[in-house]
Amino acid sequence: MNESLHTLETMPTARQSGCPFDPPAELVEAREHGPISRFPFPDGHQGWLVTGYDLVRSVLADPRFSSRREFMSHHPTIDMGDFQVPPAPPGEFLLMDEPQHSRYRKPLVGKFTVRRMRLLTERVEQVTAEHLDAMEKAGPSADLVTAFAKPIPAIVICELLGVPYEDRGRFQDNIDKFLGGEVSDEDLLVAYTATQQYLAELVAAKRAHPTDDVLSDLLDSDLTDEELQGMALILLSAGFDTTANMLALGTFALLQNPEQLAALRADPTLTDGAVEELIRYLTVAKQFMRVALEDIELGGHTIKAGTTIILSLSTANRDPERFTDPHTLNVRRQDGGHLAFSHGIHQCLGQQLARVEMRVALPALLNRFPTLRLAVPAEEVALRPETADIYGVKSLPVTWDA
Repeated sequence: MNESLHTLETMPTARQSGCPFDPPAELVEAREHGPISRFPFPDGHQGWLVTGYDLVRSVLADPRFSSRREFMSHHPTIDMGDFQVPPAPPGEFLLMDEPQHSRYRKPLVGKFTVRRMRLLTERVEQVTAEHLDAMEKAGPSADLVTAFAKPIPAIVICELLGVPYEDRGRFQDNIDKFLGGEVSDEDLLVAYTATQQYLAELVAAKRAHPTDDVLSDLLDSDLTDEELQGMALILLSAGFDTTANMLALGTFALLQNPEQLAALRADPTLTDGAVEELIRYLTVAKQFMRVALEDIELGGHTIKAGTTIILSLSTANRDPERFTDPHTLNVRRQDGGHLAFSHGIHQCLGQQLARVEMRVALPALLNRFPTLRLAVPAEEVALRPETADIYGVKSLPVTWDA
């Protein structure tokens, strides 16, 4: 073992002041030392932190590294003592390995193809226009999170799954609580339990009266109601929270990079590339964990069976060995291939939906409000804590010339 190997002693819980879009400085520094570092977990477990693009990508594609929830007994910032994490509930396939993972993911793949998601474009345009109309009418100021970033993906994913429109608000509130990183464990459990209860009732209602939606389409399979409930939870939370934070944080990043904003406004053909660049640059799903199922050689080091490793997607997507000038937002960037949607069997199922929503909503916002700007100093924008599963802004006050 190389004794000079870098060690990250504690996982950072905040970003550098004035740098809301950059990964925590300690993670960037760890990557500068090399693509892999030691990481002692708070409970004493000796783990690893992987910060380099190539190594992160290889781990994500390697079935010898497990995603199973029952193996995730070591937390990066909390000493969980001897607490035994239970297996993921039926249907919650993000925290499973093969073959269980494919049992749930495979029936969904055909529902989220590039073609199917592009067919949704017209509906996304309609939902976006309605919210921009409401913003303009209520303006000339708004909280972009509540007026724009949250409702658009919430409406689209709820319609896809067949969630009644009037129930959408309950979802937003509860998903915010169990993914936002700011409520007590007790409140988090209450929000999670309430969502599970609602989804159980929704699946039962679909059984009784199927409608034209993804959840109803799955009723003909051998999936149980409990499994459908777990799958719906994954789709709703992932389909809502990540895109909502990308829309808000992406707008914030463009407003703070006026030359990039001007380039995007001047040339609509840059939109697709700009969306990919924002996804890379911001990497709102910051990190994942994996557990070695056997002794594995990685980056010149032996990862012992049972060892937990943290994969830093935010630094992998800022790796100077993979991306030119990686800490700069460049809407004309040519070196794509980011890992923000993960890689391997757990690559984001809804990534094409997220792309459609961003490619429609961001240009529509910028075109409707040519003078859009922050209504508060940038340092006063309320950020989600680094402990949140998905990074973003809690609110984004904006204004424009009426």
